[in-house]
Amino acid sequence: MALLHGAAVTVLAKYEVFNPTDKTLVTALTLAVLVGAAAGWGAVDAWQGKPERGKNWFIAALIAGPVSGVLYVIGRAVFVDQTGASELGGALTGGAAFSALLVLIPAGLGLFVGGRITKPDQPASEKPTGKPSQA
Repeated sequence: MALLHGAAVTVLAKYEVFNPTDKTLVTALTLAVLVGAAAGWGAVDAWQGKPERGKNWFIAALIAGPVSGVLYVIGRAVFVDQTGASELGGALTGGAAFSALLVLIPAGLGLFVGGRITKPDQPASEKPTGKPSQA
């Protein structure tokens, strides 16, 4: 998720260089992709019944925030405008918090929705009967 967020923000910065007044649609589409990725992945985790999925997504959000901030500064320095290390402060505070929330909230929503999705019917031989086995 950190790589996706870092790449998305870097692409937005590059787009802003060439189109400084026309970035609303691209920003909205980028945010929709980031939210959709976290929500979809969280829903799949819940649907598959992964153990400790809530804790894993919380940790992923905590890691994705600062790592995506560092990747953004590196990507911007290399591909956009030779940004220096002075940008790290803002990227590791406000940018990291925004990225962490942009992972945590949609993933939580995905976990909620994915847990409510029923799995397709299993074959009769694999269906649980609800009765204890007579071994």
